[in-house]
Amino acid sequence: MSSTLTGKKDIILFDGICNFCNSYINYVISHDQHNRFVFASLQSDVAKELSAIHHINLLDLNSIVVINNRRVLTRSDGIIHIAKHLKSRWSWLLFLIEFIPRSVRNYGYTLFASRRYSWFGQMNSCVVPTQEMRKKFLI
Repeated sequence: MSSTLTGKKDIILFDGICNFCNSYINYVISHDQHNRFVFASLQSDVAKELSAIHHINLLDLNSIVVINNRRVLTRSDGIIHIAKHLKSRWSWLLFLIEFIPRSVRNYGYTLFASRRYSWFGQMNSCVVPTQEMRKKFLI
């Protein structure tokens, strides 16, 4: 893993076998006009390495993780951070959500996350990114 790459970009760790999560990452990639984000699945060796560095317990985590410099953002905080840096017509909605108390936001996030496999399904393995997208992934 390149330290220059991870020092300048925010890293998004996501559930690589979750259909919804993969769709969300594709959405982020297509709206990341400033090339701010790089990605790794929670199932990857990169995620294991980063979890040790940042003291993240991946086994107990049912959340997207954003590593911004030395800050680790999970659940709704991670989603809001991502939205703030995307060029999307929906970003304003997440700005409003930021004013809802974190405990309430995270409760809603956790409810959604616990049902995402039954609603959207899951894959047997992580998606392999296209050659063009591969440069955005920490593999």
